[in-house]
Amino acid sequence: MSTKRLAATAVVSASVLVLSACGSGGPGGGGGDFSDGKVVLAVLNDQSGVYKDLSGPNSVKAVEMAVADFQEKYGEEAVVDEIEVVAADHQNKPDIANTKAQELYDREGADIILDVPTSSAALAVATQAKEKKKLFIDIGAGTTELTNGQCNKYTFHWAYDTYQLAQTTGTAVTEGGGKEWQIIYPDYAFGQDMDKSFTRAVEEAGGTVGDHIATPFPNDNFTTFLTKAASAEPDVIGTMQAGGDLINLVKQYNEGGYAADGIELAVGLMFITDIHSLGVEAFEGVQFAEAWYWNHDDENRAWADRFLEETGTRPSFAHAANYSAALQYLEAVQAEGTDDADTIVGNFEGKEINDVFLKNGTIRAEDHRVIHDVYLAKVKSPDQVTEDWDYEEIVSTIPAEEAFMPLDQSACSMGG
Repeated sequence: MSTKRLAATAVVSASVLVLSACGSGGPGGGGGDFSDGKVVLAVLNDQSGVYKDLSGPNSVKAVEMAVADFQEKYGEEAVVDEIEVVAADHQNKPDIANTKAQELYDREGADIILDVPTSSAALAVATQAKEKKKLFIDIGAGTTELTNGQCNKYTFHWAYDTYQLAQTTGTAVTEGGGKEWQIIYPDYAFGQDMDKSFTRAVEEAGGTVGDHIATPFPNDNFTTFLTKAASAEPDVIGTMQAGGDLINLVKQYNEGGYAADGIELAVGLMFITDIHSLGVEAFEGVQFAEAWYWNHDDENRAWADRFLEETGTRPSFAHAANYSAALQYLEAVQAEGTDDADTIVGNFEGKEINDVFLKNGTIRAEDHRVIHDVYLAKVKSPDQVTEDWDYEEIVSTIPAEEAFMPLDQSACSMGG
């Protein structure tokens, strides 16, 4: 009962997907209250740089899948006839993210912006969401500031953050014997937050961090930084890079032979696309925090099979989280009969969710941190890999309440 039309749009340098349901109520389908007769979901992320594989164009596809599933579920009962998905590239730059967010909200009529990896870019978008009283669900950024000191009524943090990463990986590696750390981090909001979060987790687990080595972002040569870290003869070098930067650092760690010297590599943030890029040999045995894994259970795999048909690749947790966030937003629109941001905020706050991404999920009303079960994962050895993309072993599940920052540690003061 739905039709699709793809068209180019110079404004956002991406595609527009229009899905029209066969509703009987004209604009607004079942008689809902919509300011422009439609709902517009915008995906703002890195479409061409170091984070394009872990999120990028395939996050747009994941959101399109959510819209299609919503339309298939409700058909003529959908409260809105027309749903658009638009996308833009922020190039990992906060000033561009700020400008694109304004364009998406004002010119494209976006009711919600999704994804936004790169913490400095996400903080810029959160500011625009607050000023314009429009919704923003962040998937790709890690900074805890989104639900801490810089929280606001219209911003939600869906998938992961630096506290959760450190609580999972930093604690496990330290308690496993990696007591003396050197941390290498990208010198922007995400990396700075990762450095602080991992230092806290390592020290609470009985370890120490000797040096905190900042690197440019993005960067392709980490040799000097690795040499400096290794000169202290630590048990662990913790890398806080992500995406293309992480791939370059791991290549140079392996080329430097540091593992043979007894120096373990701890990865602060890793996506399955990183493992696929270099192969399991490059990461074999590395433990890391995983927010979602495509082959963890039957439900995940069934969705990942659909994603593979659409994209030719397996999904990262960012792809699954974008699908989840988009679908839950549309469910809230359906339940409330409106795209009014304040009404949707009220629907979200305190909601408990179990879907393909969120297990034991709760949207905390106090800070808009979405808590859910997460995992300690380990990269398989080559002989353990039975099919392409099946690179991870789930070691343990960390319950939602233990994985994320407790409210009594949050500096969030929720406001408009």
